[in-house]
This record gives sequence, structure tokens and C-alpha cells, in this order.
Amino acid sequence: MLTSAPLLAAPLRLLPPTTRYWVRLRHKAGMCFEPATYFTPPAQARRQRQHLPAADSTDFPVRPDFVRQIRAFTDSVTLVSRWFNAVACRATLAQAARLRRLPGVLSVEEWEGRPLLPAARPGPAERGSMSLSADDRQLARRQTTSLGSTDFRQAGLVGQGLRIAIFDVGFVGTVRHPAFAQLVAEKRIVATYDFVRNGPDVFVGGTHGTEVLSCLAGRLPDGTLLGLAPGAEFLLARTERLNREIYAEEEAWLAAAEWADRNGADIINSSLGYTDRRYFPEQMNGRTSLVARAAEMAVRKGILVVNAAGNDGEDTEWRTIGTPADADSVLTVGGLDPDTYLHIGFSSYGPSADRRLKPNVIAFGTVLAAVPGGYARIQGTSFASPLMAGFAACAWQQQRDLPVMQLFSQLQTCADLYPYFDYAHGYGLPRAAAFLRPVGPGTSGQPTVDFVPQDTVVTVLIRPEAAVIPAQVLPLYSDSAAVVGSAPKVSAVGREDIVPPVAKQPAQSQPEPEPALAALLRPGYLYWHIADRHGVLRSYEVREVTQRAVLRIPVRALRPGDTVRVCYRGITQSYSVQ
Repeated sequence: MLTSAPLLAAPLRLLPPTTRYWVRLRHKAGMCFEPATYFTPPAQARRQRQHLPAADSTDFPVRPDFVRQIRAFTDSVTLVSRWFNAVACRATLAQAARLRRLPGVLSVEEWEGRPLLPAARPGPAERGSMSLSADDRQLARRQTTSLGSTDFRQAGLVGQGLRIAIFDVGFVGTVRHPAFAQLVAEKRIVATYDFVRNGPDVFVGGTHGTEVLSCLAGRLPDGTLLGLAPGAEFLLARTERLNREIYAEEEAWLAAAEWADRNGADIINSSLGYTDRRYFPEQMNGRTSLVARAAEMAVRKGILVVNAAGNDGEDTEWRTIGTPADADSVLTVGGLDPDTYLHIGFSSYGPSADRRLKPNVIAFGTVLAAVPGGYARIQGTSFASPLMAGFAACAWQQQRDLPVMQLFSQLQTCADLYPYFDYAHGYGLPRAAAFLRPVGPGTSGQPTVDFVPQDTVVTVLIRPEAAVIPAQVLPLYSDSAAVVGSAPKVSAVGREDIVPPVAKQPAQSQPEPEPALAALLRPGYLYWHIADRHGVLRSYEVREVTQRAVLRIPVRALRPGDTVRVCYRGITQSYSVQ
């Protein structure tokens, strides 16, 4: 009986591992470029309005012979960037060594993919409802009226003529949702592109982009607007993979920014951010990440970049803003609590790693938005960002030729706390009335507080005329004003929670009758900070005002060159330490 010899399995051949690399090229010599052919008419018009040249060297194409050489020596090329004259590719160590010897290559840097985090609150997606409560409808109105939507509408400003690009995970359900019926009917979604799958269909992957778009141009069935820019045109870019738990990479954001520039975007809304999945807090300086540098380049092209601050405010290991929110010329938007009109707990804090002010402004962090099946309340700085982007669109419609960084500056100066700022609220909540009718120099209002320096403390007193509220006058309890801290240091940066009202203590003598504390109506908050001689905050806080003697700062907590700023009822006053 014959038996067959056993067959030997062929040994598996393991392929060498590949790594992502960022290949910078030496030059673009010999390349020709026709701006009128490459850029759409809106892109050309934006450059003219912004007094920019029709093109510069960063717009010229990358030399195709350099790209061909890189393709020949690598496994795959995943991005070719005109702006940075660079190529992203995957290669083995041996291939990378050969790339470095190519004549057109300036440098080859290992560049692992960095995950992108949508700035929405974590949790399972909830299906919405077409049946809305009175509270839901009120929130829908307040998220826009808080920014001055009535003033914009009366001025005829709805973002018309502006083109807004949205970078997100996907826009599932957008074209079928009743919130966008008018937007779709008027064909104001003018271009779309999926930078994950390299195709035009962005209505896949997730609903986060749909929710964000609704905070720009969505409507309730009764016509109530959910955002401030229902008249704008939109470019929708999918820059992330699958769903909210799986994130794409920075190169998709860069590719989308170059695409948005070519297609005439005036504003980019990015409700996204990179944080501790790839970076350290000390790298949030606006210069380290590729995506921050890409955002800065977009601004150089005349595009306003609006980015969510992030949702790490309650994360003890991070807490700070992500990137590209850390970029200097990116308008970073924090989250406001609709119930208290103060920083909402999850909203990420500033400053940037190099101590610049972030966030710049703030808007509602809890909103009513369009979701699958109808509408729902959702949370995240993801939604504060498009509310602010809509505000910027209306503002730019009113002053169409305003240079982008002048617009950036005016968006800050029209906020309700300006010139006061802190690392939770930025300059506060922008107001349409303040943008449309800016207050001139010397007309900023009457002082509302007095600084009273004493031997060991500086006391802050509410002025009598600012203490008058309906049927009540704030009492003066100078002996019961809380001393800030028991050590030479005041509240730590980031601890801006409301301080409870001070407890009443028996007074030896009162200069005025004492009204019942329970009957007082709260006139507002007092914001205050201590800044060093370089303008960097050492501490800041928000206090609820229930009496005229509102604050006592120990002299030992102050250093030469410090400035104490107090904002009360929209008036900011300063006390300088010599």
C-alpha cells in the first residue's frame, strides 16, 4: 500500500512593517500656475477682498517628478500638500532611508497618525423627537438670541454671500432632515468631499456633522432658527472615520483646508480637536501640530477658522484646549451654561502652552440641534463653535471687506466682558448690538466699583449707584467681606466656580439699613483676575454679588507689576500694583 508523503507548508513571509512619514521637498522650481483655472470664482473674490495676491508660492503645485520618485520608493502616498510642499506616505525603514537620498527631498520625518476628537460630550447617540417641549423651544430661541440674533435679523444679516466649510465625521441624514429643507431646496450645499474614502459622498459615517450644521442653518418646523447663518452657502467635508469613537488623522484636516480654500470658503468651522491621544499639554502652543500650522495657513489665505475649545475641562489629566484651538489666529470657542451664563464645567480651559488667551470667546454649550428622528438637547463645545461661526458670518456680511484678523479682533471686542478676560470665558459672549454699534473710546460707561487699598488688603466695593436694583439696595458689610484665601496666594488658575455668598455676621454698626438678604434680587456676577506684568493670569474667579463689599484681596498675594481687573455690569476697572 502506497502512502503519500506529507505536504510541507510553505513558510510565511513576513513583510517589514511600515510607518507613516512626512516628506518635505526642497522647492517648486519650474512649476507654472494659473490661479483663475485652479481657484473657483468665490475663492478669487475672497482674495481680492482680503487684498491678497491672486496666488503665492504655497498655492503652486508640488513638482510631479518629485512625487513620482516618492511613489516609486514607498508603499503608498496618502497626501500631497501644496501649502507645505510636502508628501505624506507609508514606508519601511529601508525605504525611508532611500527617500532621504533623493535629490528633491529636504527631510523625512516619522509622523504617526494622530487621532481627532470631536468636541461633543461622550455618550450614546439619542434619537430625537419631532415633539418639542416648551423648554426645548425656549432653548432653541435662547441659543441664538443670547448672541443677538434679533439685532442681526433686523439688520438683514443672515450670512448671505458667505461660504462656510464644516469639517466633521459625517453628515448622515442631512438632506432628508426637515431642519434643512430650505437649505437643500435652495441648493446652498455647494460642494462636498469625503477625505477618508476619497469621494464626494459625505452623508455617511456619523451624524455629528449634521448636528453641527443645524447650529448654523437648521430650523424647527415652526421656522425658529437654530443658528445665525441660514442664508450662507456650505462646503461639507468629512475628515474622520466611521463614528465618534474612531478618529482620522491630521492630514485629512489639512487636505480639507486646501480644498476649502480652492472652493472659496470664507469661514471654516472645526468642531474637532487633538489632545492627549498623541500630544502633551505643553505642546498646545500653536506651532507643534500639523493641524495648528494648517489652520494658521488657512487664515493667511483670508479664511476665518473657528474651532471648538474641547470638552476636557473636567479631565484632571488634561483640562486644557486641544489643537488646532491652540493656534494664535484661530477663534477658539468655549462652552457657556445656559442656566447660569457661566463657563460650563466640561468646556476646556486655557491658556495655550505659551500662555496666550484661550478660549477667545464663549457661546452656549448646551443646545437644541437636529438629530436622527427630529431634535434633541445635546452638549459640547462642538455646538458653541458653529453658533459663533454663524455670528461671524453675519458680522462679515455687514462689513464684507474687513480683513480677516480685523474681524477676529472685533469679534473679541464685541463680547460682553471685554476688555476683561479669563481662561474659562475668554472675553465672554459676543453681542450683535455691540458689533453693529460699537462703543467709541471714552464712552465705556460709569465705574461700578471702587478699589480701597488698606494696610493688609485691597477691598473692592460696589459703588452705591451700581448697587441699586429693583426695590433693593445692596448692603455694605465691610466687616464680613470674605478675604480671598488664607495664604499669600489666591484662587488657582482654572478654579472659576461661583463663590457662595458670604455668610452674614453681626455688625457693630451699619451705615445704612440692612435689607433682608433673602429678598435681594441678584444683579449679576463680578468677574476678577490678577495678571502679572506680562498680562498672564495668575488667578481668576467669578463671584455672585449679594452685598457691596464684595472682595478683599490680601496685599501679600500681590506682586510688583500685577494688575487686578474687575468686571461688573459690563464695566472693567483696573488696579495696578507698583
